[in-house]
Amino acid sequence: MIKSLYIKDFALIDELEVGFGEGLNILTGQTGAGKSIIIGALNMILGERADTDVIRRGADKAISEATIRVEDSAELKELLKDNEVEFSEYLILRREIRNTGSRAFINDTPVNISVLKAAGDLLVDLHGQHDHQLLLKEENHLGVIDGFGEVEPVLKAYKAEYRNMTELQKELRSLKKRENELQEKTELYRFQVQELQEARLDDIDLEQLEAEMNLLDNAEVLDQKAAAISEMAESDDGNIIQLLNFLKLNLEDLARIEPEFNNYLEEINAARVSINEAIAFAERYRNSIEFNPNRLEELRQRQSELNRLQKKYQRDLPELIKYLHEIQRELSLADNFDLEIEKIERSIQKQSEILKEQAITLHEKRHEIGQKLGVQIQEELSNVGIPHSKLDVRVDWLLSDNGWIEIDGKTIDCTERGCDDVRMFISTNKGEEPKPLAKIASGGEISRVMLALKSILAKEQSLPVMIFDEIDTGISGEISEKVGASMRKLSEHCQIVAITHQPQIASQAHKHYKVAKVEESERTVTRIIPLSDEEHIHEIASLMSGSQITDSALNSARELIEKNTFKN
Repeated sequence: MIKSLYIKDFALIDELEVGFGEGLNILTGQTGAGKSIIIGALNMILGERADTDVIRRGADKAISEATIRVEDSAELKELLKDNEVEFSEYLILRREIRNTGSRAFINDTPVNISVLKAAGDLLVDLHGQHDHQLLLKEENHLGVIDGFGEVEPVLKAYKAEYRNMTELQKELRSLKKRENELQEKTELYRFQVQELQEARLDDIDLEQLEAEMNLLDNAEVLDQKAAAISEMAESDDGNIIQLLNFLKLNLEDLARIEPEFNNYLEEINAARVSINEAIAFAERYRNSIEFNPNRLEELRQRQSELNRLQKKYQRDLPELIKYLHEIQRELSLADNFDLEIEKIERSIQKQSEILKEQAITLHEKRHEIGQKLGVQIQEELSNVGIPHSKLDVRVDWLLSDNGWIEIDGKTIDCTERGCDDVRMFISTNKGEEPKPLAKIASGGEISRVMLALKSILAKEQSLPVMIFDEIDTGISGEISEKVGASMRKLSEHCQIVAITHQPQIASQAHKHYKVAKVEESERTVTRIIPLSDEEHIHEIASLMSGSQITDSALNSARELIEKNTFKN
C-alpha cells in the first residue's frame, strides 16, 4: 500500500505530503482543484512519460515520491536484484524532472525509467479517466485474458517456441536471399576462382621470389666480382698474399726484438686467414652462380601477374588468399543450397508441430479463462446494477494464408502473443444476445464492466494498490452507491485510492481527502487535506447540494454515511 506521497514543485503544487491508509481512500474536490495533477504526479512515479512543463514556475525541478509497503514478491525481488537495488518492506519510488532531463530512484538508488516503470507495474494499477474506453477496442481484449496468472506460464512456454520458430524462419529467409544473390554472382566467382588458382597464390613467397630474382638479375656482376677476388691470389702484380707473407716475416723478426709488435703480428695473421677464406669462398661461389635468363623472365612475369591481381582486387597477397578461400566457400554453398534449404525446412516443419502444441494449449487455457471470466463478470456486474448481464469471451483462431501452423485444415497465423483473436461480447439486458462491447454498452456500463474486470484481476494478481481516476463516469444515484460498495469490498484485497464526484461513492471511504486550490503569497497552490469525521460529513453534503450546505444536506450526508458504513 502507498504509505505516503510527497510532491514538490509539480504544476500548481509547491510542496505537499500526504499519508494514505488501508482500505478505500477517496479524493474529492471541485473541478480544476488539482486532482488530475495528483494523478499526474503518481503517473510520473510509475514511470510514465513526463514533460518539463510540469515544473512549477521558478523551480529548477519537479519531484514526486511515493513510499510503498510491499508484500513478499519474488518477481519484484528479482527485478530489484538484477538492477542492484536492495529489497525492503518499504520501497521509495522517486522521480525528478528537470529541464535537462529526468532521473529515477528506487530506495535512493538511481535506476532507468524502464526499471521504475517495471517496479510500478508490479505495485500499482492506475486507471485513468479514459482507460475504460480501452475496452471498446477489441485489440485490448486479449490483454485482459492474459492478465490472469494461470495464462502466464502457458504463454511463456508458447513464446519460447515462437522465438525458436522465428529464428528458423529468419535463417531460411537469409539463406534464400543469399541464394538469389549468389546466383547473380556465381559466374563472376567462378571466373575469379579460376584466375586466382592459376596464379598459385599459396606457392608464392614474396621474400624468396624477390631474393631469387635479385640473384638471377645480378649473375654477371656476381661472377665478375667473385673472379676478381679469386684472381688476387695468383696476380704477380701486387699479390696481396705475398704482401701479407712479407709483413708476417718482418713482424716476427721485430717481435723477437720488440714484443710490442706481437699485437700487429696477430692482426696480420688473422687478416691472412680471413682473406684466404674470402678468396676460397669466391672461387667456390663462382661454381654455384646460375645464368638462367629464362628463369628470370618467368619470375618477372609471375611478379607482374601478382602485382596486376593485387591492383585489380585491391588486396595484398594475404588478403587475396583469404578472398580466394571465401569465394570458394560461397561457391560450395551455392552448389549445396538445395540441401541446406531442405535441412532448414525440415527443422521448420518439426518446429511447427511443437509450436502447434503450445498454441493449442494456450488457446484452450484462454478459452477456459474466458468462460471463468464470463461467470465472474456476471456476478460482479450484478453487484453494480446490471443483474442480467452476460459476457461472452470468444477465443477464435487467427486465420492467414501465410500462417505457420495448420489446425483442422485451416492455416493459422502466429504472433508473439499467440494465435488467438480474443473478443468480448456483452448483453446488459435480459433476453438480448451478446454483442460487441462498442455497440451495446453505454459509458456508464463500460465503466462498471471495467471496474468489474479490475476487481477480478486485482484478486488474481494480488496487486498492492489500485488507483481509480473517476471510474464512475456516466453513473449516478443508486448505481453510484453500488459501485462504491464494490470498490469498498475490493479494498479488502488491496488499497484503493479513488477520485470521484459522487457522494454515494465518497460516503463509503475509509479515509477521505479534499483537494483544493488556495491563494498563498499571491500564487495559487493545490493542497490535499485529510478530513476528520465531521469534515467528511460536510464534504459529502457539499457533493450532494453544492456550496450552500443546508441542515437537510448534512442530515442526508450522515444518513448516507451511516447506511453505507453499516452495510459494509
